Amino acid sequence: MSIFDETINRRCTNSVKWDAMEGIYGIQDASTILSMWIADMDFAPPMAVSTALQHHAANMVLGYNFVNAQTKQTVVDWQKNRHQWTIEKESVLFCNGVIPALANCITAFTNPGDKILISPPVYPPFAMIPKNNQREVVRCPLVEKDGTFVYDFEAFEQALAQDIKLYILCNPHNPGGYVWDEATLKEIVRLCAKYDVLIVSDEIHADLMLGDSTHLPLAKIAGDEINRIITCMAPTKTFNLAGIHIAYMIVTDKQKRTKLEALNMANGQGSINTFAPIALEAAYTEGVTWLDELLAYISNNMDYVIAELTAIEGIHIVKPQGTYLLWIDYRALNLDEKELMKRLLEVGQLALDPGTKYGEEGRGFLRMNVACSFDTIKDAVQRFKRVFQ
Repeated sequence: MSIFDETINRRCTNSVKWDAMEGIYGIQDASTILSMWIADMDFAPPMAVSTALQHHAANMVLGYNFVNAQTKQTVVDWQKNRHQWTIEKESVLFCNGVIPALANCITAFTNPGDKILISPPVYPPFAMIPKNNQREVVRCPLVEKDGTFVYDFEAFEQALAQDIKLYILCNPHNPGGYVWDEATLKEIVRLCAKYDVLIVSDEIHADLMLGDSTHLPLAKIAGDEINRIITCMAPTKTFNLAGIHIAYMIVTDKQKRTKLEALNMANGQGSINTFAPIALEAAYTEGVTWLDELLAYISNNMDYVIAELTAIEGIHIVKPQGTYLLWIDYRALNLDEKELMKRLLEVGQLALDPGTKYGEEGRGFLRMNVACSFDTIKDAVQRFKRVFQ
C-alpha cells in the first residue's frame, strides 16, 4: 500500500480547496461536492518536513529571522541535482510566493500603462496581477496542434513589436501540462532579446515531471541573454506546502537583484515566515524519495482517468508531460460551459475548473486536479460519467 493511498479529510481546516467552494462556485452547500479544482494536493507532505516544523515549533524560537547561507545553498544544490542547472547563491532572492514575486517584477521593471505580454490559455494571475497594477495586458494566444498548444512565433513576434516591456512565461505550462522543448525556449529568448523584453519565467511546476519528461529552465539555455530572465520557483507546489508561503527568484543580474531588494524594503517585505526556510530545507534535502513515488502515483492516476473518461464519446485528453493537472477537451460535444459546470456540480457533485478561467482560448476545456488518493480518483470518474448518462 502506498502512503498516497490514504484519503485525508481536509474539510473544516480552512482549506481553500475544500472549505471555500460555496463562495467560489456560488452554491449554498458544498458538503457533498468532490473538490478537484485548485492546484493543491490532498497528500500529506514528506514526513521530514512535518518533523522539522514540529522541532522548530518546540524550540519556541519564533522571533525575527533571516534566511541564512545554508538555505540558499540548499536551493543551489536542488537545482544542480534535480535540473542539472548550476546557479550562484547570490542569485537567489526569497519571497512569500510566486505570485508576489511576479507582482514585484512588474512593479520594479515596468511602469503604469506599460504593456505586458501573456500567452493564454494560462494561469489566471498572469492577467490579473498586471491589470491590478495598472499595466496593459497584451494576449498572444497559443495555437492548437495535434491535441496540444504550441507557439505561433510569427504572431508572438508581432505582439512583441507592440512595445512590450515584459513577457510572462509559464514553463511548464499550466493548465496544459506541456513541457516546452529547447527549440521553443530558445526562440522565445531570441525574440524577446530582439525587442528588448524582460522575461519572467514561472517554473513552479518544474519538479513535477512525468515519465521521461525533463524540465529545462529557461535561464539554463539563454546563453548571453541570461540577465534578461528572472526565474520564479518554489518547493510549495512540489511538496504540497502552499500554506507555508515560500518561493524564490533566481536573478543573475546584480542590478536587477538590487532593484528587487530595494522594492522589498520599500514595501516592508524584508523577511519570510520563520517556518518557511525550515520547510524548504527539509523538503529539498530529505524529500526526493517521496517526490519520486508521488510522480509515479500521479502518473497512474492520470492513466486511469484518461482511459475511463475518453471512453465517453466526445471527450479527449492528452496526457501531460508535467504537473498533476489534466486538461479535458469536451469541444466535440458542443456543450455550453455554464450548463456543463452546473451539471457537474448538481448531477456529478464534482468541482472542476472551467476552461475560460484561463482565457477565452480555454473554452471547451475543463481542468482536473488528480493529486489525490486512487479511491478519490475512482469516485471522481464515476461522478463525471454520471453527468453524461
